[in-house]
Amino acid sequence: MKKIFGICFFVLMTGCVLTHSSLSLAYAALGLNLWYEKMVPVLLPFMILSGTLIRMGMTDSLIRPVRPLFGRIYRLSAPGIYVILMGFLCGFPMGARTASDFRDRQEISSEEGQYLLAFCNNLGPVYFLGFVLPLLHRKLLFPYVFGMYGVPLLYGIFLRYSVYKNRISEKTDHSFGRNNAAKFLEPTGPAPLPAMSLTDALDDAITAAGRSILQLGGYMIFFNLLNLLPRLLLPDSFRYAPLLEISGGLKLLGDRFPLYTLLLLPFGGLSCIAQTGSCIRNTGLSLKSYILHKMVLTVLTAAYYLGWFLLSPDTFLL
Repeated sequence: MKKIFGICFFVLMTGCVLTHSSLSLAYAALGLNLWYEKMVPVLLPFMILSGTLIRMGMTDSLIRPVRPLFGRIYRLSAPGIYVILMGFLCGFPMGARTASDFRDRQEISSEEGQYLLAFCNNLGPVYFLGFVLPLLHRKLLFPYVFGMYGVPLLYGIFLRYSVYKNRISEKTDHSFGRNNAAKFLEPTGPAPLPAMSLTDALDDAITAAGRSILQLGGYMIFFNLLNLLPRLLLPDSFRYAPLLEISGGLKLLGDRFPLYTLLLLPFGGLSCIAQTGSCIRNTGLSLKSYILHKMVLTVLTAAYYLGWFLLSPDTFLL
């Protein structure tokens, strides 16, 4: 069945591209331009810097100001706290990329990586505040910021004290040093990799970041190109565009349905899921579990906006 579906999909897409070449070129160009203008300048420097710090074993120093607070709340090792910071401050897909880097170096366990992936892989605040809210012409700020980032932060706390209460070693909760935390994570698995020199770490980080950013561009082009199918087969096709690729989809959707847009942001679209799968490949982390948590976060975000409407209908979506 998979082969038959794959062949049918290939024939259908090839036919659409050949018969609507101008439209397919426009969609592919949209994905390429968004990647080149928005993603590369923002994400590539963070990927290189973060990858270098991880390979040099210097992330402990960076998180020292927030380590006491986050350590007590989330009860995680220092690498886990670093993943939270990168996932929320730098934006998608840095949460998945950083968790993958630490898993490759055996500095976090698979359980800790899966837990972090459940709530740390979100759209970045620069993108959300600089593009999404202006696109939707929203006047308020805090309610939307809380809906985008407060809900997953609270969801992470809930998971830590429920589903993952006994699945992440308690010894990592207060062992914030890289070497100390690594002793308890997977004693039967491979030892953590040694810290690299600056030149080796930088070279390795640039290579990994370059590969990741090229993959990101490929996914953005491909999933924007998939907009051909709803455009040719369905009415009001712009409604489905963000489900395929969030950045290009929001450009096509505009400010027509603000609540619909806000509820799509936690999920991220199929392109984000595919990119996350690429980031965590060969790390032991489950993409199915990630998708499930994204669906739960979407439901929780819908509940949050429903609560806002019920409590303050006069300010709802201002």
